[in-house]
Amino acid sequence: MTATPSQPYSPFVPCAQQAPRRTSAHPPTREPAHTPTHTPAHELAHPSVRTSVRTSVRMSAPAPLRARRALGLSRGVRDVLTLMTLPLLAALALPAAFAGGGTRRWFGGRSESQRAEAQAAKDAAAAAFYELDTAQRDLRISIETITAVDDSPAARRAVSDFEALGRRIDEASHQYITAVDAHDLDHDGLEASAAAQARSELTAAKDELGRVKGDLDRFEQGLGPLLGKAETQLARLAPSVERARQALLAASNALDGVRKSGLKADDLAARLAALGPELTKLNQGAGQHGVPETLERAERVSREAEAVRAEAERLPGRAAEIDHRLVSLRTRAQALTTRSGQVEPVLSELRRRFSAACWQDLQHVPEQAAENVRQAELKLKEAQAARDAQRWPDATSLLSTVRALLNHTDEAVSAAGDRLRRLNAVAKDPQQEIDRTRFAIRDAQRLAMAGRNTPDPRHARPLDDSVARLDRAIATLEGRHPDYWHFLTETEAVRQSVARVVSQIREERGGGV
Repeated sequence: MTATPSQPYSPFVPCAQQAPRRTSAHPPTREPAHTPTHTPAHELAHPSVRTSVRTSVRMSAPAPLRARRALGLSRGVRDVLTLMTLPLLAALALPAAFAGGGTRRWFGGRSESQRAEAQAAKDAAAAAFYELDTAQRDLRISIETITAVDDSPAARRAVSDFEALGRRIDEASHQYITAVDAHDLDHDGLEASAAAQARSELTAAKDELGRVKGDLDRFEQGLGPLLGKAETQLARLAPSVERARQALLAASNALDGVRKSGLKADDLAARLAALGPELTKLNQGAGQHGVPETLERAERVSREAEAVRAEAERLPGRAAEIDHRLVSLRTRAQALTTRSGQVEPVLSELRRRFSAACWQDLQHVPEQAAENVRQAELKLKEAQAARDAQRWPDATSLLSTVRALLNHTDEAVSAAGDRLRRLNAVAKDPQQEIDRTRFAIRDAQRLAMAGRNTPDPRHARPLDDSVARLDRAIATLEGRHPDYWHFLTETEAVRQSVARVVSQIREERGGGV
C-alpha cells in the first residue's frame, strides 16, 4: 500500500509541460477497492488455521480528471484546467496529510507501527494457543490410556486433576478468542490507541496460555509412572491374547491326535470345552471387559490350555507305562507266591535249632504273605479294568496299592531267611558281634576325651551305659539255649546309642568352631 496519492502532475514540477503524456484517449481502468474482510477467531475450525486477510488498497485517480477525459477535451484545455486545479488540490491535500486523529499518514507513522506490534502479538498468541491445544490433545490420549488400564486411587486422582486443568485451559482459550474477536487489525481506519489496546490484550492472553501450558507440562511429567505402567500392560495385551488362542489351538490339535490313536481322553476334552466361554470373552476384547481382566483371563486360559495339551501329549506314553506296570506287578506277585511257599521250611529250621524267642514273631509270615498276594492280584484285576475303561487316575492309584502290598510281602518273606542267616552266624561265632560293638564304644570314648582331661558328663554317661548294656547282652549267651536274637537286637541298640553320642559331640564342636 502506498501512502502517496496518485496525481496527474506533481506540484513540485516547475513547468506543467514537463508532465508525461497520456498515450491513450481513455483513462486506465481502475480495479475497485476491496473491502477489508475479518474472520472472527471463534469461527476458526482449528487454532492452527490463523487467517489474516491482507487487503491491498489502491488509490483511484481523481474524479475531475476522469470526467474531463470522458468529455474528450483537448490537450491544451486539459493542461490549463489542470494548472488551475493544482492550488486547490494542494490546499485540500496538505491539511489532510498532516491532520491528527485516525487518519493514516503518508510514509507510515505511529498507527502503522502499533498495527504491526498488535499483529505480532496476535501471531504469538495464536502460536501459544496452538501449542496448548496440541499438548492438551496429546495428554488426553495419555489419560485415556491410564483409565483404560488402571483404576487405582492415583489414576482417579490424575483424571480429576486433568479435568481441573481442562477448565483452566477453557478459560485461557476464551480470553484469547475474546481478544481476537474484539479487534480487527486489518481495518484501514484502525487507530493507534485501538492497536495498542489490542496488543495489550493479546499479549496478556498469550501469557496466560503460556502459564497454563507450563502447568500442563508439569502435570504430564508427574504422569510418568502411571503412564509407563499402563503402556506396559497395553503392550502385553495383544501378545497375551494371541498366546491364549494359540495355546487353545495346540491343546485341541493334541487332543485330536490322542483320539486318533484310539484313546478317548474324555476328561481332557471336558476341561478344554470349559475354556470355550473364556475364549469368547477374549474375542470380545478389552474394551468390553477391561484391560487388567483381559490380561488375567488370557494368562489363565494359556496356563490351563497348556496343561491340557501337555497331558494329552503324555497320554499315549502314560497308557504304555500303565500297561508295562500291569505286566511287571503281575509277574512280581507270581514270584512272591513262590517265595512265600519257602517261608515254612525256614520257620521249621528256626523252631528246631533256636529258642522260641528267636522265631516267634515270624510265625504268621506264611499266612500274611499269601493274603497280601491274593489282595494284590485282586487290585491288579481292578487296575486292568480301569485301564481298559481309560480311567487313568483310577488305574494309577490301584497300581500303587498293589505295589505297596507286594513290597510289604517281600519284606516279610525276606525277614525269615535273613533271621536264619544272622542267627546261624552269631551262634557260630558271637565274638565277632561283640568286637564290632566294643570298637564302636571305644571310638566314641576317644572322641569324647579329645582335647579334654575329663569327659563331658553328657557324653560320658550314655557311653558308660552302653558298656554295661553290652556286658549284660554277652551274659545272655550263657546257658544251654541262649537267646541269640535278643543278643543281636541288644548289640544293635548299643551301636545306635553310641552313634547318637558321636553325632552330638561333632555337632557341638562344629558349632564352637
